[in-house]
Amino acid sequence: MTVPRPDIPAPMGMLAELTHRCPLKCPYCSNPVDLERRSSELDTETWLRVFSEAAALGVLQVHLSGGEPTARPDLEQIVARCADLNLYTNLITAGVGVTAARWQAMADAGLDHVQLSIQAPTAAANDFVAGLPGAFDKKLETAKQVTGLGLPLTLNAVIHRHNIDAVDETIELAVACGARRLEIAHVQYYGWAAKNRQGLIPPKEAVVACMEKVDAARERLAGTLVIDAVVPDYYARFPKPCMGGWGARSFNVTPSGKVLPCHAAETIPGIEYENVSIRTLKNIWYDSASFNKYRGTSWMPDLCRTCERRDIDFGGCRCQAFAITGRADETDPVCEKSTHRAELTRMAEADAAAQENFVYRAF
Repeated sequence: MTVPRPDIPAPMGMLAELTHRCPLKCPYCSNPVDLERRSSELDTETWLRVFSEAAALGVLQVHLSGGEPTARPDLEQIVARCADLNLYTNLITAGVGVTAARWQAMADAGLDHVQLSIQAPTAAANDFVAGLPGAFDKKLETAKQVTGLGLPLTLNAVIHRHNIDAVDETIELAVACGARRLEIAHVQYYGWAAKNRQGLIPPKEAVVACMEKVDAARERLAGTLVIDAVVPDYYARFPKPCMGGWGARSFNVTPSGKVLPCHAAETIPGIEYENVSIRTLKNIWYDSASFNKYRGTSWMPDLCRTCERRDIDFGGCRCQAFAITGRADETDPVCEKSTHRAELTRMAEADAAAQENFVYRAF
């Protein structure tokens, strides 16, 4: 029987990837390169059981994601189960193809929050990046429906070469839509986004200018709009505290039921991830080899284990370490102390200078 360990805190958050189906074709899609098909998706009863196990494990917040989670006809049932379990629900959506009646049904079921993706602040640019004509107008209608129901709204703007110069307009769009929060999230180059790095990564000077605009807007809009910003790793001095540490605060469940320490964990070869169809969440969280592999500090190279930032960034991102160095147990190459930092800088500069087109994402 699995017994909680005092050295492993209970998770607070869960990302439930209900499906990989999506109407958009974003070139920076964060889903795996090999998408899971509809035929492999967990059924309704299994998902409902998983949410019950998550609540018993200590999870407080559930992010209902995809792909596009509204592609699941049982989404209202899922929201209602989470509400019954006192799990705070954040629905992450592309905001296209959902009727007003369905938004009302989800609100009635107990949905707490909606996070709406915006690819750019104008119709032409948004629809170009999304690969779907008419998407922008549908997103604006979704924002209107969501705020009209009294649901808190966050706009999520993924930033890259094709929209970074329009960050001021993106901020104003968030205000006009009645959003309470805006996430300025620069592309993180894993999976499909890594394939499109030369078509997406902006030059460093554009990133610096973007962050200056964000800082000015935070001051100007204090009390009206909260703006969170995720800086692109390649231009940072230190790695981000990825997931608050591997297996430390949260986990992902894929459409087929695999439980991952982060959304990109499957980019690291040689790790077998357990499935909720076979083992309980409690057992997976505390006892699985995959969650314990990079948990804590014993796995760290000396550079990380002896660093004063060891308990701040937790060695950085394992997926990024593997992508750049070929070893997941290396220091994240973003860190200015890494022996791979100069290599990463050269790669970022070369890719930012390239004039490559991106490749859309689709099944």
